Amino acid sequence: MATPDHNLTTINPLYCKFQEDFKYILLPVSYALVFVFGLALNGTALYVIVFRTRTWKPSTIYMFNLTMCDTLYILTLPFLIYYYADENDWPFSEPLCKIIRFLFYANLYGSILFLCCISLHRFIGICYPVRSLYWLSTRRAKFISAAVWGVVLVCQGPVLYFSRIRDKNSSRTCYDTTSPELFDDFLVYSSVISVLMFALPFMVVLVCNGLMVRKLLEFSWRSEGRAEGERCTLSACRSKQKSVKMIIIVLATFMLCFLPFHLTRSLYYSFRYLRQISPQQITCNTLEAINVAYKVTRPLASANSCLDPILYFLAGQDIRSNLTKKSRTTTHKAGSMGLCMTTQL
Repeated sequence: MATPDHNLTTINPLYCKFQEDFKYILLPVSYALVFVFGLALNGTALYVIVFRTRTWKPSTIYMFNLTMCDTLYILTLPFLIYYYADENDWPFSEPLCKIIRFLFYANLYGSILFLCCISLHRFIGICYPVRSLYWLSTRRAKFISAAVWGVVLVCQGPVLYFSRIRDKNSSRTCYDTTSPELFDDFLVYSSVISVLMFALPFMVVLVCNGLMVRKLLEFSWRSEGRAEGERCTLSACRSKQKSVKMIIIVLATFMLCFLPFHLTRSLYYSFRYLRQISPQQITCNTLEAINVAYKVTRPLASANSCLDPILYFLAGQDIRSNLTKKSRTTTHKAGSMGLCMTTQL
């Protein structure tokens, strides 16, 4: 049961102390699994992209940046595993605490933005195959990727200010959010970031993938009545139906990793702020229940580091051929131009 923490009454008399013993098992174990599988999968993806891919297409550039983003985060997990296994006792310096927290959120929103870029890339290739010849160039992909990194670094820069450590009794806490006296400012910052770097990209991903599904299904329905001799077109139709399944997987992954985390975090921050205004309505027990939900969804947000390369290998025919050292050459007609874009994530 949550109770007011009397050690912090000089800072905030409404502060609640939670019973969070579960997270000292949940977070180290889940982060350890993400570290092992994520490092293996992303390391393999980087190896294939860098050493086995001769021609870098726009989709390859986006995936390379997404993989780099995930890898940087995965390399910070041993510090968090040790921290939570030692029950919130940070043995390292404050600058390292700031860097670890910064990389967590940089990976989170970098992954969201690069998945948004990939969805836009596929959308243009499927729905506007002729225009894609101009818009989907390698040069533009490099420029967009550099812009994404710039946006992430600028928008997540304040995390380096808000993240800090504090000595409590015999332990040292590395705050995931910020110190209690800065929470109100952090709430404003976090709300703006959630809208700009999650809600808006999420809407773009939903719209793009929804329109792609409709386009692929329309193509599939029109192809049902065509002559049996048009086997190449029918084959392209079947491939596009398979692409619909991949789109569903991408959407499901996006919603599994990012949506629950942002919903529970927003609820926790909001109820924590409301408790300061109306402690009679928002009790410590209510706040603790929301905090538990928030802590449970944190491993889901980290799991995207493992799922991103899996989606890459499932969707990329070029990657599979490079990995098996086989050379495959496929000739497409102009009417199958959109298929080329759908077979690349």
